Amino acid sequence: MAGHSKWANIQHRKGRQDAKRGKIFTRLIKEITVAAKLGGGDPGANPRLRLAIDKAKAESMPKDNIENAIKRGTGQLEGVNYEEVRYEGYGPGGAAVIVDCLTDNKTRTVADVRHAFAKNGGNMGTDGCVAFQFKHCGQIILEPGASEDAVMEVALEAGAEDVIPNEDGSIEVITAPYDDLTNVKEALEKAGFKVAMAETVMKPLNETEVSGEDAVKFQKLLDMLEGLDDVQEVYTSAILPE
Repeated sequence: MAGHSKWANIQHRKGRQDAKRGKIFTRLIKEITVAAKLGGGDPGANPRLRLAIDKAKAESMPKDNIENAIKRGTGQLEGVNYEEVRYEGYGPGGAAVIVDCLTDNKTRTVADVRHAFAKNGGNMGTDGCVAFQFKHCGQIILEPGASEDAVMEVALEAGAEDVIPNEDGSIEVITAPYDDLTNVKEALEKAGFKVAMAETVMKPLNETEVSGEDAVKFQKLLDMLEGLDDVQEVYTSAILPE
């Protein structure tokens, strides 16, 4: 069954995030540091770290920056101690929002996130209030033009859970997080497919269309959240007009 048109939305979201922050290296360095802290500094034995390094290389991050981030995570170099925190809530129109952060000051971060919700017509909720509406999984997006049958053959053989064709011709591949994600990504690339995005995400189980003034406010909420220094990722069940 074809999914929503994803390609333009994903490209727009990524471009908006990266252009707004101008801090993509900082975000990736945090992720590498925390991945190394939690799972060790060997990317061969730490799929979360391997995925973070792949993303950093795709953004042309210098090798020294990557290596120093790993060393900070494993304690070989002094550095800031980041904690993973998640905040949940609802935006205008009732769609769910999850905000994943890496922070060295949770008091500051929760205040900033709560302010963003309040200022833009949303409501920050308690832990777990919307997480059940999402699935933690690996998501790979292939650029429009790939053969669905060919992708399915390679992806399922490599351990993918599902292959979803989208209305715009892009193909979405769903995997378990981390290990299976990196294995399927590498198999698809080896087979010659162009991977546009490969990330561990919180994928909404159901989507909510938001329109009119609520959509305008919702976009402002997402923009404000994504602009916060401590925010790594924002996930939502909202479908907003392009």
